[in-house]
Amino acid sequence: MSFHNNPHTFHIPVMGLGYSIDSPIKVAHYGISSVISLVDDISMEKMREFYCKKFNLPFQSISPKAEDHRAKRITAYLNTVQEIVKHKFENLKNSISHTEEDLKKYIDMLPEMSEIKLKFNQMINTGNLKHKLNDWLHENLVAGEIDVNIMSKLDRDRFENGEKLPSIMSDAQSALRGFALSDLNSSIVLSAGMNPRLYSYLEEFEDFYPSADLELKKKVILKVSDYRSALIQGRFLAKKGIWVSEYRIESGLNCGGHAFATDGFLMGPVLEEFRTSKEQLIQAVHDIYVKALADKGKPVPEKPLLVKITAQGGVGSNTEHEFLMNYYQLDSIGWGTPFLLVPEATTVDEQTLEVLCNAKEDDLYMSEVSPLGVIFNNVRGTGMDLKKEAQNKLGKYGFPCTKKYLALTPVFTEEGTCTASREFQHKKIQELKEQNLSEMEFEKELGKITDNACLCNGLTASTLMAHGLDTKMEGTAVSICPGPNLAYFSSTYTLKKMVDHIYGRTNVMERTDRPNLFVKEMKMYIDYLGGKIEETIKPVSDKQKKYFDAFQENLNKGYEYYKDLFQKCKTQLEDSTSKNNLMQDLENMKIELMALKAKLL
Repeated sequence: MSFHNNPHTFHIPVMGLGYSIDSPIKVAHYGISSVISLVDDISMEKMREFYCKKFNLPFQSISPKAEDHRAKRITAYLNTVQEIVKHKFENLKNSISHTEEDLKKYIDMLPEMSEIKLKFNQMINTGNLKHKLNDWLHENLVAGEIDVNIMSKLDRDRFENGEKLPSIMSDAQSALRGFALSDLNSSIVLSAGMNPRLYSYLEEFEDFYPSADLELKKKVILKVSDYRSALIQGRFLAKKGIWVSEYRIESGLNCGGHAFATDGFLMGPVLEEFRTSKEQLIQAVHDIYVKALADKGKPVPEKPLLVKITAQGGVGSNTEHEFLMNYYQLDSIGWGTPFLLVPEATTVDEQTLEVLCNAKEDDLYMSEVSPLGVIFNNVRGTGMDLKKEAQNKLGKYGFPCTKKYLALTPVFTEEGTCTASREFQHKKIQELKEQNLSEMEFEKELGKITDNACLCNGLTASTLMAHGLDTKMEGTAVSICPGPNLAYFSSTYTLKKMVDHIYGRTNVMERTDRPNLFVKEMKMYIDYLGGKIEETIKPVSDKQKKYFDAFQENLNKGYEYYKDLFQKCKTQLEDSTSKNNLMQDLENMKIELMALKAKLL
């Protein structure tokens, strides 16, 4: 089964812990690539049992008491996904001889200028013999990638009987081992910054090194928010003989899930730097890589291996998709949030789907609910938020910590505690009571402690419930983390309809007031900086003033860049589905920037 030369110009990024956990089973046989989160091996084990039953595959459970059970569960689940995708893909390719519905869907969804689509239609129109067409399909159709994601920060050390286990048993390294030992021929997306011990662990697995014919069975994708970060991490890995096959640029704020804000570096200027400096990046990393491979006695490529540059974060129209692809010479665009409304691609329970369909701008907000202490995109009305509010009113703070993936705060025990757990919140509240604060200060600090919610369970409960699986451990309170783009998509869609929307064959958005993705991100950064200035205790220290000034300077540079870009590329950027005036929206941003400056004086 071939997993190369993606036939589509979009991919489905990782979403939550569960929402894209079985996306490859749903879409890979149509040539669409997607990403599975490797955080929750408990849910993976439940999903493996579910799919083994559904496809009549043998299933033997892996006990949590088994040695290296986390890595083994991940390997077993990924191999099961691979087997099912392979089966569905073979059926699709063979469908020319019986039912052609899936094959027609595969071809219809491809971009109009796809070589596969053009050639297929040519062969059909010239009345090619079925056996010839069948041979051609087997040689030319490509399945989507079954990629995986590790959030580098989620690397909790494991303990057994109070004893700390070796570092290779940590959560992230176990997950990496689970992927490395699987049958997959695909990529691992490393996100949320550099984790030196995790990156170093890649060296232990042969699949990440070039084979004799210079092929990589398993590739590395780095999710980054700026060029400098890509260069630093690319070099770090190259010194270990590990090649980065793709740099996946994500907006710092205009995205779903956790939002890692930059210091005002906006997506347009960041993409511009990759566009103009891509070759320098590749060559700089290649030179280091070649030496490392030679030192290790591995096959050495004469010229750099393939490197893709992709982007994601807030894309919502065909105009934006085409502009990003063509102007910045990208290889693929990530479409995340809109696919939460496509049951054929992701798995969300009915009640939460209704919340998503009804969500407007004011319902989508940056929250402090994540125990990681990182901004988390949230939507009002989710089961987890309602449960937390009801509990807090009754003075029942925190959640039972059943999975412990986010138990990373080493305050009460060496093993770490989750800040959303009952144990942590009760102890922190006790400490707070002893501080003799005024009622107003006490309530403010109490709100900070009790804002955190259980994401381990909240981000998987929905998917398990949608499949009718047991959620005794997870409960039924759902967390979901769409980006602000959700406000402009207001119903559920078929897979074909969403793909047609991406390629401009239809428009699923009823509203005509959706802002351009660059303008939207800039507005979010201005609001973010404004919030930081508001919450800073006056007088502002020299260090804080320096940070604010640099942040604002980056936003001003972004404004100047967009002013030039919008004038130069007016026709490519004008969106037939939107009535917004791009230049006017940008000028409004300039006014808001000047108002921010006044706040700092």
